[in-house]
Amino acid sequence: METSNRYNRQMILPEIGEGGQDKLAKAKVLVIGAGGLGAAILPYLAAAGVGEIGIVDDDVIEISNLHRQVIYKSSAVGKSKAKEAKQMISELNPLVKVKAISEKLSGKNVLSLFEKYDIVVDATDSISIKYLINDACLVTNKPMVYGSIFRFQGQVSVFNYENGPTYRCLYPDENSNALNCEDAGVIGVSVGIIGMFQANEVLKMILGIGEVLSGKILVYNVLNNEQQKYDFDKSDFQPISRETFEEKYNKWEVEEVRFESVLDEINQDEVLFLDVRNIDESPKITLQNQFQIPLMHLEKEIEKLNKNQTIYIFCQSGIRSKIAVELLQKHQFKNVKSIAGGALAMKQLLQEIKI
Repeated sequence: METSNRYNRQMILPEIGEGGQDKLAKAKVLVIGAGGLGAAILPYLAAAGVGEIGIVDDDVIEISNLHRQVIYKSSAVGKSKAKEAKQMISELNPLVKVKAISEKLSGKNVLSLFEKYDIVVDATDSISIKYLINDACLVTNKPMVYGSIFRFQGQVSVFNYENGPTYRCLYPDENSNALNCEDAGVIGVSVGIIGMFQANEVLKMILGIGEVLSGKILVYNVLNNEQQKYDFDKSDFQPISRETFEEKYNKWEVEEVRFESVLDEINQDEVLFLDVRNIDESPKITLQNQFQIPLMHLEKEIEKLNKNQTIYIFCQSGIRSKIAVELLQKHQFKNVKSIAGGALAMKQLLQEIKI
């Protein structure tokens, strides 16, 4: 009785009905990221009655998140995003089974996670993680619902749906240095709109209705309310097997450290803090044992670095630094780590302790 009452307004739609509601109840959806996009996707999937939802996010809520991550309260600052999102869903719809996975998505856990779900939703703002999600979806044969925001413009598409085009077909350049929300800025309604578009694609796939955005990308501009759809084809690329996946993503493990944990090393000769941002980027960080090589020039200038040093790499927010760590590891650098949060987190800490 509760089911029919709760979902009555959507069940009276002839495209849904009892059969469609049963499909929703049996569906299992994994959402990667409980930030701005996830905050829009999760409540609508839960409210619609998706039977099982997994939430992957290793981050905690910060005060600067709240203008766009509207499922969280001010009192939740400092708490786990995945766990708080689970609590929100449980209160919204106790009929939904929810699993909070408060760990970082990586090559080590991604395949086993994806195999447990029917649909994977990319609600991240990390280029490297999007490629990881795409490749894992190919190995496990899962559709990937993609969303992305750049300032006032958003994109939505569905990859690997019924053997359709993939993320790599649309964006073959894995070394892109696109900015994320922290670096480029974002208005809250942008992620809300794009997140709801993503949720809609999930529901269409589960219900088998409408036209799925496979082989198409929807681009929406919130400033002028214009939207365009562009077609793209499946490209000829080398299939990704489980073996090639393991070789690519588990050969090197990127270790992250927090700046506060290495503060006592900022004047040590055997340690180098490597800034891989572009020269004109701010905030400026000045440490005694610091050196700057923009990521785009790192491989050409790698001989300037000493393999015997411990190298802590930072960028603006901690994304490009991971790419730099992997690059140095490929060149036999052994003790290389990425600073979580990048220059933004470092500057805040340096100001607090007045160094």
